[in-house]
Amino acid sequence: MSRRYAAGTNVSAEKSRAEIERDLRRYGADQFMSGWDAGGKAILGFRFNGRMIRMLLTMPDPKAREFTERTYGGDYTGNLRRPEDAEARWEQSCRQRWRALALVIKAKLEAVTAGITTFEDEFLAFTMLPDGTTVNQWIEPKLLAAYSKGQMPKGLLPGVGETQ
Repeated sequence: MSRRYAAGTNVSAEKSRAEIERDLRRYGADQFMSGWDAGGKAILGFRFNGRMIRMLLTMPDPKAREFTERTYGGDYTGNLRRPEDAEARWEQSCRQRWRALALVIKAKLEAVTAGITTFEDEFLAFTMLPDGTTVNQWIEPKLLAAYSKGQMPKGLLPGVGETQ
């Protein structure tokens, strides 16, 4: 199994978030917000060419075995780590996720700028619809149903050609 990108990073989550904000501004976003919830998710939102984008970053559970329990040969041993060691491992995982998100966003924006792809292709899943959901939240159940039934959904736009 390959090592995760930025698995050993020392860059704080705060610095990665600030880097994302700078990159978004540099590439043309005119609004930015970030926050978090008690459920273990960080949220980023920005506006680019009039499109509202929302990205969620699921943070690791600090109580997960990978942080709290020692391993031997890849197997959990049942021996608990010291709380400060578990916290350090959890914080490292959070830093890694923020670095990965910074990389993804920068790569998407650079691909758009270079003409390799379009903004819509790169950020469609994260684009907010008028009701506050993202395209991904709206389409995912329809896509799963289409695959399970082997049929195309009736309407491709929210509220058009659908029966409730």
